[in-house]
Amino acid sequence: MLEPRTAQLLHVEDDDLCLMGLERAFKAAKIANPIHFALDGIEALEMLRGTNGRARLPRPFIVLLDLNMPRMDGIEFLKEVRKDEELKKSIVFIMTTSNADEDKVAAYNLGVAGYILKSNPANAFLEATALLDTYWRVVEFPAA
Repeated sequence: MLEPRTAQLLHVEDDDLCLMGLERAFKAAKIANPIHFALDGIEALEMLRGTNGRARLPRPFIVLLDLNMPRMDGIEFLKEVRKDEELKKSIVFIMTTSNADEDKVAAYNLGVAGYILKSNPANAFLEATALLDTYWRVVEFPAA
């Protein structure tokens, strides 16, 4: 069985400042779990499936997903993931600036593990990092 600390993180985000913010928060918290980055839902699906010349992301993994992105947004990405037999049980947390109830309802209806609001991005990254660190230290993942 894999150790929980080997969990990979896929951060799906098109904003460079947000990408750097999460990376800094991981370093500050001394979390060594690998972080992979995708700029939109299409790129993230390619990484999860190992298609279009991309290496497949090793399991176990957790997806941290923004909702507002070009080409394929977060809700469209979630719909694709939930339709895919190999990906449908993926652990996905939303991290977004959208405080709209319809986005929250849509995300939870698609089985997200949590919805994190980036109202104050600096604090949101620290809080998300603490949440993820606790999550993968406590939760048991099945063998890949």
